[in-house]
Amino acid sequence: MKKLQMVDLNSQYQDIKEQIDNSIQQVIDQTSFINGPQVQTFKQNLADYLNVKHVIPCGNGTDALQISLMALNLQPGDEVITVDFTFAATVEVIKLLGLTPVLIDVELDTFNISITALEKAITPKTKAIVPVHLFGQCANMEAILKLAKKHNLYVIEDTAQALGADYIFTDGTTKKAGTIGTIGTTSFFPSKNLGCYGDGGAIFTNDDALAHTLKGITNHGMYQKYYYEVVGVNSRLDSIQANILNIKLPHLDNYNKARQQAAAFYNHAFANCPHIITPITSTFSNHVFHQYTLRITNGKRDELHEYLKEQNIPNAIYYPVPLHNQKAYKQENVIEENYHNTNTLVQQVISLPMHTALDTEQLEFIVKNVLNFINNTY
Repeated sequence: MKKLQMVDLNSQYQDIKEQIDNSIQQVIDQTSFINGPQVQTFKQNLADYLNVKHVIPCGNGTDALQISLMALNLQPGDEVITVDFTFAATVEVIKLLGLTPVLIDVELDTFNISITALEKAITPKTKAIVPVHLFGQCANMEAILKLAKKHNLYVIEDTAQALGADYIFTDGTTKKAGTIGTIGTTSFFPSKNLGCYGDGGAIFTNDDALAHTLKGITNHGMYQKYYYEVVGVNSRLDSIQANILNIKLPHLDNYNKARQQAAAFYNHAFANCPHIITPITSTFSNHVFHQYTLRITNGKRDELHEYLKEQNIPNAIYYPVPLHNQKAYKQENVIEENYHNTNTLVQQVISLPMHTALDTEQLEFIVKNVLNFINNTY
């Protein structure tokens, strides 16, 4: 059996090796390393794929979130609501800009933002909502947009884990994750569903004025060289990474299908198994399975984590500590019951290998060992 990996980037590379190698060599031959024609091509290719007016590439997914908040002209002390159960980048950019993060609970089944908690958290100081499309499926965007419209709030979608996912509106129309709110952001970190071979990110919007501001912020606030109209940062997707993404983007839907097929194998194997809850797919979104995350409900999650490591099966816990209990983001007078679902999930979740090159032999081995552990600790 081929060695198991949490993410097998090499197998994916081997399938398109000649194209990737040629794309890198093209940039080197042209010496167009920054803002070369490959970046412009990728911007258009991704905009076409997402059916969005503007794509603004940047240095990474964290920058994408920070730049998006900067473009909205928020003021210190303004409140930005986001989820407690997510990677720290989502909240760290809020703090870095002097804004006030308001961390709220998630749904126990989808792991995405709780609409009930969101409605309760909105105050006169609230200016924006940052829903995270966690693990590969969309948050309930129609409900979020309804609240945002009612309270005149911006919506910045964190789509780092769900690029390519479709949101299905109640009227049957669909939009790609990241193109529904005021602004969408994503990451091209190598392990993402669409990953480059270094750091990279992008911002999406259909708002022409916002797109203009976002473009300036990514380039030191410049629209004309050495003339600075806004306070900006230096955050660029380099030409080599853009060209790699140009090669990989046409494969994204097939990559996501491969992930869905692996997830279906897992789901079938674990169906009706005591103490295992498989991922739930919302009625309003498909799931592109950036992660395949189980809930282990018998209190043995940590033991399963160690057991699988002993069997040389990679696995991970996303995330072991809620953000509201992290030293950097700890808040005073926290009511733990307000984070009931998050506090439950951090004790239960475990993610199994998930990538585009998982084969049947590997999947069977993983499943056999998970079931062996569960059945012997019933």
